[in-house]
Amino acid sequence: MGLLYAAGLSQVAEVVLLGNNAKNIEAIMREGVTVKRGDEYKTKKVRACMNGNYKETVDLVILFTKAYLTREALTANQDIIGKDTILLTLQNGAGHESTLMEFVPEERVLVGTTAQGAYRENGHTVVNSGLGDTNVGAISSRFQDVERYVDVFEKGGFPCHASEHINQMVWNKLMINASSSVLSGVLGVAQGYVATNEYAWGICKKLIREICKTACEAGYCFKEEEQVERIYKHLLNAPNGFTSIYSDLKCGRKTEVDVISGAVVREAQRLGIETPTQQLMVDMVHAMEGRGA
Repeated sequence: MGLLYAAGLSQVAEVVLLGNNAKNIEAIMREGVTVKRGDEYKTKKVRACMNGNYKETVDLVILFTKAYLTREALTANQDIIGKDTILLTLQNGAGHESTLMEFVPEERVLVGTTAQGAYRENGHTVVNSGLGDTNVGAISSRFQDVERYVDVFEKGGFPCHASEHINQMVWNKLMINASSSVLSGVLGVAQGYVATNEYAWGICKKLIREICKTACEAGYCFKEEEQVERIYKHLLNAPNGFTSIYSDLKCGRKTEVDVISGAVVREAQRLGIETPTQQLMVDMVHAMEGRGA
């Protein structure tokens, strides 16, 4: 996702990619970033540096790291965070703003969601597998200039909206990620299987209803049956799709389940709500992480 957004935004702004894979950084500096959409390839020149090697302060930091690497990435690159730098999370899951506020005050934090999709073909090439909107919102009423960043995304080729209710959008995305996405990862199947297998779909509906109950108690109300229908259609429209949790478990990597299903569980616990199926997903994913590849 970082490569995808870097390629697009490089058309309208100076962009620097920061990461910790030296081989990929070298490939990006040598070849540029290539984005594949359908049968079309487009390559953009983008500067790339190893974490900690770029020392100039920047206007905006966009975080696409795995959630558990956020603090590590920001610590390694503290030199780029100046007195006016804005931090924006477009990461999966919820609750990232608390980590970002360890580095800047809340009036310099933006939270966002994206329905874009991307996966690597090689170290410098990504396939743009999903085209969707980006939503960005402030967590502080003192942040008055969200539209400035919306405009940059729009000019970079990413449909974008400023949201006054960004937490509602975060829960809206959690609705899929903490139900069908995590379940397909645990089952080791494509997303369409969840909708077409009666037992898998029964579990998925329990997950959806637990999310709806928790979100509504938190002040972000969703109608259960509408969400069940929405996610069922989503699965039928992307029957061969695989999620990041599926890929992480298959490759023996640590997942982001703690900011996806775990975010639902923590909020439910705060509100005194029981979410046993969500807790089971968290436990199952962590048990599977222990197997390795």
